Amino acid sequence: MSQNYPEVKLGIIAVSRDCFVLSLSENRRKALAAACVKKSIPVFEAKTTVENEKDALKAVEEVKNAGCNALLVFLGNFGPETPETLIARYFPGPVMYAAAAEDTGKDLINGRGDAYCGMLNCSYNLGLRKLKAVIPAYPIGTAEDIADMAADFIPVARAILGISQLKVITFGPRPQDFFACNAPIKGLYDIGVEIEENSELDLLVSYKAHKDDKRINEVVKSMADELGAGNQYPDLLPRLAQYELTLLDWADQHKGARNYVSFANKCWPAFPSEFGFEPCYVNSRLASRGIPAACEVDIYGSLSEYIGACISGDAVTLLDINNSVPQDLFDSDIKGKHPYSISDVFMGFHCGNTPFCKLKQEKNTAIKFQLIQNRLLENGGTPDFTRGTLEGDIAGGDITFYRIHANPDSSLQAYIAQGEVLPVATHSFGGIGIFAIPEMGRFYRHVLVGKHYPHHGAVAFGKFGKALHTVFDYLGVQDIAFNQPRGMLYPRENPFV
Repeated sequence: MSQNYPEVKLGIIAVSRDCFVLSLSENRRKALAAACVKKSIPVFEAKTTVENEKDALKAVEEVKNAGCNALLVFLGNFGPETPETLIARYFPGPVMYAAAAEDTGKDLINGRGDAYCGMLNCSYNLGLRKLKAVIPAYPIGTAEDIADMAADFIPVARAILGISQLKVITFGPRPQDFFACNAPIKGLYDIGVEIEENSELDLLVSYKAHKDDKRINEVVKSMADELGAGNQYPDLLPRLAQYELTLLDWADQHKGARNYVSFANKCWPAFPSEFGFEPCYVNSRLASRGIPAACEVDIYGSLSEYIGACISGDAVTLLDINNSVPQDLFDSDIKGKHPYSISDVFMGFHCGNTPFCKLKQEKNTAIKFQLIQNRLLENGGTPDFTRGTLEGDIAGGDITFYRIHANPDSSLQAYIAQGEVLPVATHSFGGIGIFAIPEMGRFYRHVLVGKHYPHHGAVAFGKFGKALHTVFDYLGVQDIAFNQPRGMLYPRENPFV
């Protein structure tokens, strides 16, 4: 598959109220475009300045013809309320609005633009017309300030465009007695995501049809090169390569009218015995290419991963918010060395789906077998078909833990929590790390437990809370929770604790 998320080409359209000097807005637009170039932000500068509705149509056609799929509407002065807001209706991609700050106290007669006031009317009119737009936290600034806003907008636009062209492909129902990944999918249709649901048998038939595929040896070599010393089961790689090709071909053949895909696949209990392996390592490889393959038919987990991949432009993962850190491990390896309490830390785990590039490059990072499934399906004996997990400790560094999910009534909610993976050995199995999130204990109780979230959370490797919040807000998510600092009570938090 080609790249699984869009490239953003950003256009700039300046607007001007007809009772203001046109050149004021045009000159400020030119300064903004120059500031973007200086900051290595690629933009297309529309030469049509919008004063009326016909100008709006002409300017939108100009940026569309230039291949722009995202747009910054720039209020170089007060701006014409109706035409500037109709741009968001005429343009088929995400639109951000920002306005010029005044240039100098030495020119506040003919050089005053009043865009601070104009932004209020712009927002008011967007609301009247029920038009979606991104408005930055403080949407007034100099050319350099707004260039920074444009840089922030690009990954947001990438996610919005990706979601609008995404198909989530699933195989199988969720495992029995596993309600954690069950959520109504209507909320996905509401935000423009398409779903294709298939049986595990469909996948098995396709997998068998790939037997002796001429590309298998090439994929095996790619796997062996990536794993290095971690290639503990060379005989297993042809099976995994066959499965990787099966999923990639399915994506190409089934994306239909959509441009991008992600997966949410059943992986236990019948999968390993029937396919002959655990799919975790293949899932990790797809995730590293921007094609999430969520475990346990977690459709919203798959979407969450995809959003993170669009925003970060990097590999992501999906983990169980899994277990507490034992007191003795905390005392020996964390206390006094890192600024966290024991309730701020926990272990994030999955069997082995985290991309190789996000694991510590240590000798114990390798293809292994799923210990729990081995006990259940192979009686704890020499592993065969329970092999295929990619195991190792997750590398230390900044992370964002987040999820978008549906309530039983199909309304969407989301959470975002920034933190880090500590450079501390887990002494455990699977793809696993010790995560630290400030005030995690309260966040766990009043958001994750209190708002009935499942145990799966998506992880982006870096601090992306700002962009994620903007995307969720743009999608119309009303409840966006975060790890509130001490002294800021959650709505139902007991103030006497």
